Amino acid sequence: MKTLSTRHLLGIKYLQPEDIHLIFETAEQFKEVINRPIKKVPSLRDVTIANLFFENSTRTRISFELAEKRLSADVVNFSAASSSVKKGETLLDTVNNILSMKVDMVVMRHPAPGAPIFLSKKIPANIINAGDGTHEHPTQALLDAFSMREKLGDLTGKKICIFGDVLHSRVALSNIFCLQKLGAQVAVCGPPTLLPKYINELGVKVFFDVRKALKWCDVANVLRIQLERQDIKYFPSIREYSQYFGINKQMLDELDKEIVIMHPGPINRGVEMTSDVADSEHSIILQQVENGVAIRMAVLYLLARKRV
Repeated sequence: MKTLSTRHLLGIKYLQPEDIHLIFETAEQFKEVINRPIKKVPSLRDVTIANLFFENSTRTRISFELAEKRLSADVVNFSAASSSVKKGETLLDTVNNILSMKVDMVVMRHPAPGAPIFLSKKIPANIINAGDGTHEHPTQALLDAFSMREKLGDLTGKKICIFGDVLHSRVALSNIFCLQKLGAQVAVCGPPTLLPKYINELGVKVFFDVRKALKWCDVANVLRIQLERQDIKYFPSIREYSQYFGINKQMLDELDKEIVIMHPGPINRGVEMTSDVADSEHSIILQQVENGVAIRMAVLYLLARKRV
C-alpha cells in the first residue's frame, strides 16, 4: 500500500511529486464519498485531532473540521483568542497541554513562519500546516492544483499565472512549489511593490501588465490583497490597484481563448476581480471549496497511517 514519504505536512517544499499524486488519487476517492447520501466513513475512528488556530480563519478551519468529521475522527477546536495564550503561555506549553489529553494529530495555523516545523521537532503528533505567516499554506496549493487538474487534465506544460499580492501570500509560495513539481510553467503578475525580492530565484516568469499575463496563461489564480499584513502602503489606493491590476469581464472577452479563473478566497469583489468575473463560466472558485474538503480528508487519512 502506497504511503507518503513524510510524517507531517509542513509545506509543499518537503513533498515529493509522488506524494502529491498519491494525495490526488486519495482525494478522488474521498470526493465520491462526500457526494454520497451518507457522507461519513470510519477511516479515522479513535483518532483525535486538535485544530489549533492562532490566527483568524473561516474557510480553512471549517474545511478541516468537516474533513475530520467525515472521517469519523474526534475533534478538539482551539482558538488562541479565547485561550491561555492571551495570558502569556508559550506555543510549546499550549501544545504539550493539548497532547497530554492524548491528541494524535495537530492542524495548526500560526502567524510565525516556521511554527509548524518547530513543533514537529518537539512533539510526537503528526503536524499539518494550515498556514504559517507569509510562508506556506500547503493544503490550499494542493486543492488549487487538484482543481486545475480536474479542469485541464495533466498540468505538464500548462501555463499558470498567480496575480496580486504575492509578497504577503502563503498561498503563492505553496502554489509555485506545487505547480513546478507537477511540471507546469508558472508566472506571477502584480505591482513591483507586491512581488518579493527573491521572486526571480524561484524560476517563475514575471509580468507587470495584467492583459499580457492573461494572454499568456491557461489559468489565472487571483490572490486577495492582504491589507491586514501590510504595515506600510504598497500602492496608492484600492481604487488605483483595481484600475491597473484588477481583472474584469472585458479583459476575458478580449482573449482569443478560454482561461480558468481561480481565487483562494475571500474575494474582495471589485478589487482583485469584478463580480461578473468571479461568477462567470470561467470561474471554478466553488469547485475549489468542494475540493478543499476532499484534499484535506486525503491528507489526514494518509498522515494517520504514518502515526508512530
